[in-house]
Amino acid sequence: MLRLAAASLAGTAIEFYDFFVYGTAAALVLGPLFFPTFSPLAGTLAAFATFGVGFVARPLGSVLFGHIGDRHGRRPVLVGSLLLTGASTVAVGCVPTYDTIGVAAPVLLLVLRFLQGLGLGGEWGGAVLLTAEHAPADRRGLWSSFPQVGPPVGFVLANGAMLTLSATLTDAQFAAWGWRVPFWAAGVLAVVGLWLRSSLTESPSFLSIDDYARVPLAEVVRDHWRLVLLTAGALAVGYAIFYAVTTWSLAYATERLGVSRTVMLTCVMAAVVMKGTLTPLAAVLGDRYGRRPLCLIGCAAAALWMFPMVALLATGAPLLIFLGFLVALVAFVTMFGVIAAYLPELYEPRVRCTGAAVGYNLGGVLGGALTPIVATALAEQGGRVPWGVGAYLTGVALLSLGCFALLPETRPVRVRAAKAEAEAAAG
Repeated sequence: MLRLAAASLAGTAIEFYDFFVYGTAAALVLGPLFFPTFSPLAGTLAAFATFGVGFVARPLGSVLFGHIGDRHGRRPVLVGSLLLTGASTVAVGCVPTYDTIGVAAPVLLLVLRFLQGLGLGGEWGGAVLLTAEHAPADRRGLWSSFPQVGPPVGFVLANGAMLTLSATLTDAQFAAWGWRVPFWAAGVLAVVGLWLRSSLTESPSFLSIDDYARVPLAEVVRDHWRLVLLTAGALAVGYAIFYAVTTWSLAYATERLGVSRTVMLTCVMAAVVMKGTLTPLAAVLGDRYGRRPLCLIGCAAAALWMFPMVALLATGAPLLIFLGFLVALVAFVTMFGVIAAYLPELYEPRVRCTGAAVGYNLGGVLGGALTPIVATALAEQGGRVPWGVGAYLTGVALLSLGCFALLPETRPVRVRAAKAEAEAAAG
C-alpha cells in the first residue's frame, strides 16, 4: 500500500503541477503577453478565461478516461492522462506571444489549456480509485488521502519555480522567457511520473467485476444523475476557495493593493503547505467519525470565514493575508481530505471511475472555472475591501452545505452498524 500510495501521490503532484503553473502564469504575466490590446483589467479577465477552459475540459476528460477506466482498467488511465497533460504543458511554454504571431497566440494557448484539462480530468479518477480500491476498508480514508496530498505538492512545486524565477530575474527577463521555464520542466516531471507508475498493479475491485458496463456514462446518467449533481454542487466550494486563494488573490493583491509578487507567492505557498500537511489528519478523522460529518463541518466553517478572509486580504499585511488564507484552506481540507474515499464509496465498481470523476470535475467547473473571473469582476466594482467576493464565496459555501446534507454516509464501519441496528429493530 505504501508503494502504491506513494506512486499515486507523485503522479497527481506532477499532473497538478502542470495545471497550477498555468494558473500562476495567468495571474502574473499572460494577460500583457497574449492580450496586449486589452486594458489591464480586460487582459487579466481574458487570461483567467483561458484558465477556466481547463476546468470546462475536465468533465470531458473524466468521461473519456472514465470510460477507459471502467472498461479496460484503472492503470491505462494513469499513463494516458499523464502523457496528455505533460505534453500540452510543455507546449504552452513554447507558444510565441501575441507580438510574434498575433491572434494565433491566444488561440494556441486556449487549445493547449483545453488539452491540459482533458488529461487532468482523467488523472484524479484513476489515481484515487487505484489507491482506494486496494486499501483496507477501515483505513481507506487514510490511504486514499495520499493522492489528495499531490495537488498541494504540485502547487508548491509550480509556485516555488515561479517564485524563484520572479525573485532572481528582472521583470523584463521574467516576461521575456523566465515564465516559460516551469512549463518546460513539466516534461522532465512527466518522464519521472511514467517511470513510477510503470510497476503498479491493477485494482482488485476492477478485476472482480463480472459484467463490465458497456457505456459507463449512459449508466451514470440514467441511474446516478442525482448523485452526480449533488457531488458536483458539494465540491464546488472547495474549488472556489482554493482558486480564490491561489489565483484570484495573486492578481488582486499585486495589481490593486501593490503587494509584491514575491510576498503574495510566499503567503499562498505557506498556507498550501499547511493544507497539505493536514490532509492525512482529516482523512484519519474521516475513518473514525465518518466522511459526511467532516464535509458538513468544513462547509460551515468556510461559509463563516469568507468575509473575514477578504477583509484580511485587503489590509495588504503579509501576516494577516497568510492568516486569512490558512483558515480558509483548513476549512477546505476538512472537506477534501475525505473526498478521495467518499466519492468512490458512493458508486458501484462497474461505473465508479466515470461517476466519481465526472462529479468531481463538474464541481471544478462550478467552483474553479468561474471564481477567478467572477471575483475579478466583483472586486473591480467595490472599494478597497472586496465584500462582493466574500458574498459570492459565502453563497457557494451555503450551496455546497445543502448538497452535502443530502448525501448519505458511506464509511464502511458506520454503514454496517446502521444496517445491523435496522435488522435488529425489524427482527
